[in-house]
Formats: sequence, structure tokens, C-alpha cells
Amino acid sequence: MAHYKAADSKREQFRRYLEKSGVLDTLTKVLVALYEEPEKPTSALDFLKHHLGAATPENPEIELLCLELAEMKEKYEATIEENKKLKAKLAQYEPPQEEKRAE
Repeated sequence: MAHYKAADSKREQFRRYLEKSGVLDTLTKVLVALYEEPEKPTSALDFLKHHLGAATPENPEIELLCLELAEMKEKYEATIEENKKLKAKLAQYEPPQEEKRAE
């Protein structure tokens, strides 16, 4: 009997943990959305993943593309910065706009 109460107590603690962290509420909302879906999706699991925002891409190609995108963003920012420096350097050697008009 004591073993039964210990397992029940652990189960209750876990349930409270899930409730406090918002997991139960979120799961309930997603399951209700699936229930209320007029045309049921072919894969209920994919529906749950999509609506729960599963952040882990299953396709390794997606991960590679994300890495490539991050690299390209870094290169873009570096190019913009270099462009600003070169424009400032060039401005030192060009006469001001007023002198160009006088000529």
C-alpha cells in the first residue's frame, strides 16, 4: 500500500510540474485545435509538431542552409562596413560638392 501511495505522489508531483510550466495548457489547446479542424490532417503527429513549434529540423539540408545563411549574413555585414570605410576614405580625396559646381 505504501508503494502505491509513493507512485501516486510522484505522479501528482509530475502533473503539478506540467501544469505550472504551462505544458498541460499548451497541449490541451493544440489537441482542441486538432479536434476542431474540419478536415483532419493525414498526420496528427505532424500537426502537433507544427502547432507546438518543433524547432528541430528533421532534414539535415535545412540545417546546412541555416548555417550558410548565417555565414552570408556575416559576410554581408562585413561588406557593408567595408563599403562605409571606403566611402569615407574616398570622400577625403574628392573635392566638396560646391567646388565641383564652380568648375
